[in-house]
Amino acid sequence: MRLTEFQELMHTEFGVARADSMLIDYVIPAFGRTGSAAIDAGIDPREVWRALCAEFDVPRVRW
Repeated sequence: MRLTEFQELMHTEFGVARADSMLIDYVIPAFGRTGSAAIDAGIDPREVWRALCAEFDVPRVRW
């Protein structure tokens, strides 16, 4: 998944301000780091997207 697609999904699902805050502030338990740090470390944005969706109870049909 491209970063632009990832950002679009995040902004659509959570809103711009919340999505941006989630990426830099929320530590994803599965990765032990924030979404931004996970992507910077080479984790596929799709995996970060799925992890955030699971953590924030996004219905699976939107993953």
